[in-house]
Amino acid sequence: MAPSSDETATRERTGILDRVLAMIELLAVHTEGLPLHEVAARLDIPRSATHRLLNDLIGHGYVRQDGERGGYMLTAKLVSLSFTYLAGSGVVDLAQPVLDRLARKTGELVRLAVVDTDRLTWVAKAQGALTGLRYDPDMGMEAPLHCTSSGFAWLSCLNDTEAMALIETQRQRRPGLYQDVGPKGPRTDGEILEHLHLARQRGYSITIETFTAGMAAISAPIRTREGRPVKGTLSVAGPHVRVTEQRLHEMAPDLLAAAAEIAATGLGSPAFQRFRRDRDGDIFIGSGP
Repeated sequence: MAPSSDETATRERTGILDRVLAMIELLAVHTEGLPLHEVAARLDIPRSATHRLLNDLIGHGYVRQDGERGGYMLTAKLVSLSFTYLAGSGVVDLAQPVLDRLARKTGELVRLAVVDTDRLTWVAKAQGALTGLRYDPDMGMEAPLHCTSSGFAWLSCLNDTEAMALIETQRQRRPGLYQDVGPKGPRTDGEILEHLHLARQRGYSITIETFTAGMAAISAPIRTREGRPVKGTLSVAGPHVRVTEQRLHEMAPDLLAAAAEIAATGLGSPAFQRFRRDRDGDIFIGSGP
């Protein structure tokens, strides 16, 4: 039986939405902008359709075109929406004092990431390094699960099958995140699992140049108690010349205490509510496992 006109229209709308979201996610990774032909090639979309959709995004204020190079890049509108949401959720207000104290104590960058369905996003930070080398990335970035201390901390609280399934889901959804890893980043599933097993044993994860060259980090999961879903992660990161492996381990007690404090004070925030799927695949919100 041939599909009805309504079914055909629905599929077309879904296809357009998929392309638009893919464009936004691609441009989010390439902050310097991309030319039209590269956007089309990376997403395997005809140039004419790519041009039309980019113009639609420009019209709605989400994308702009560089006047000199002609590349397309995101505007600050998405960032503004994100911070509006976070401000309304209260998660930053609740966590920021804890982040500030940990940053002052460690003298390094502290970041909070929250779990949202199948992804982990950095949403708040505090910079403890006031002089010298500093690691200070932008917020709002989705954490690569296969090579970051934050990703390992979250996935270490799942079984190996669940953890690798989330990594594969992200790899399919955000292939750009998997194009590059740090010089010591895991290249095989076995190496990823080694990181997860160590994180389970310790209660926190440590990475050295797995995500970014010259950088080291430690991260702990945020959850109410054993067996409950992880709400997010708390991490400390800095240049490896200053943040040695020994120093990372020395930071662990303070990091774990701060993660526990956030878990105790931030549970009322909607941003820390666990998104889950029922047996039919529908997403609903709940705080249970």
